[in-house]
Amino acid sequence: MTTNTGGVSRIAYLLSQYPAISHTFFLNEVLALRSRGFAIETASVNSIYPPAGGFPAAEMQEAARTFYIKATPRPAILGILIKTVLTRPGVIVRGLSGALRLRPGDIPGTGYALFYLLEAILLGDWMRRKGCGHLHIHFGGSVATVGMLTSIAWEIPYSLTIHGPEEFYDVGPSLLEQKLRLATFVTCISHFCRSQLLKISPVAGWPKFHICRLGVQTDIFVPARASAAELAPLHIVNVGRLHPAKGQMVLLNSFRELHRRGLPVRLSIVGDGDGREALRDFINRNELEDSVTLHGSLSHPATRELLGTADLFVLPSFAEGVPVALMEAMSMEIACISTYVAGIPELIDSPDEGILVPASSVQALTDAMDLLLTDHARRRMIASAGRRKVLSSYDLSANIQHLIGVFEQHGLAGNRASETPGVSSIQ
Repeated sequence: MTTNTGGVSRIAYLLSQYPAISHTFFLNEVLALRSRGFAIETASVNSIYPPAGGFPAAEMQEAARTFYIKATPRPAILGILIKTVLTRPGVIVRGLSGALRLRPGDIPGTGYALFYLLEAILLGDWMRRKGCGHLHIHFGGSVATVGMLTSIAWEIPYSLTIHGPEEFYDVGPSLLEQKLRLATFVTCISHFCRSQLLKISPVAGWPKFHICRLGVQTDIFVPARASAAELAPLHIVNVGRLHPAKGQMVLLNSFRELHRRGLPVRLSIVGDGDGREALRDFINRNELEDSVTLHGSLSHPATRELLGTADLFVLPSFAEGVPVALMEAMSMEIACISTYVAGIPELIDSPDEGILVPASSVQALTDAMDLLLTDHARRRMIASAGRRKVLSSYDLSANIQHLIGVFEQHGLAGNRASETPGVSSIQ
């Protein structure tokens, strides 16, 4: 395990796409670390796709200073390759050796590995020019493959933040075990996440797996001053990528049942994705157009404004890490319903801080929504408990302090004029 040796002062963050409308925690983490004196440079494998109306100013500023690997012009790629071959042949030798060992005997897999190596060479060259001595990677999929090959080729240490659950599905093909073994340290967003990594790692390596929870800006995601609780129809909000794994089709089936029971209720779904047409078709076939709105992707301020009108936030996901969307709603004192999936029970102690139901159960979800929509006192009690939970365990500022403690433990230091307050371990 690496210990503090004086500190690497400049860190490169590698993400699959940055900034991204659905992953605000990337931006918040980077900005919070910079505000505490850490020199963070950002690289993104893929280019960005702004939502309708564009990104807010902070995201546009980040985009302007981010290195987009796949957007590198071909003449520049050729120049970097030639320069690296001539001046740093060891990078090429180590990189090729590492790439060819990833999937021996798998011709298509080796082809992909060589493409990832090309991206790794571009990334390492950019890191060298920026003076970055450490690489930190969010997620353990193909973006981590690029990061791992960058480390092998350029002999730059790297670390990982693992979210789940996608990383846990195909640990063999995704080379997750090797990525974990070569990483200097790994941060896990939940106990569930850490348990899945310990399962595939030797016991001797367990100490390098740290729990570092995500968090939200509790001073921004605050309870709405004017409550919509006494108005009819009551308002349910769902925020998430439109994908079967997010369970929006289960939500629509439950919402249809609420209508059949005669409850005055409307539903807003925020987000976009390849599941949009199926949801729209269901809404049209069941004549729910007057009570269900598909808003598409909204800016963060617009989403927060919509949340301010919600009586209930529902996220019936089939697969999740620990959803930031749930934290944001809880921070705004909105009663939440979600599912017993992965790290969600660590965020919501059901039924006191929210209600959790079995994933895919239309009946259970319908009954839970009916219960909270018709019991205002219980809804408010749960909403208040939810905000207290976020304040105590998922406040961004406090959790960034814990992340800084982990960084410093492994030799990554900020250029702070004064010492930051001590951090306590998150258990």
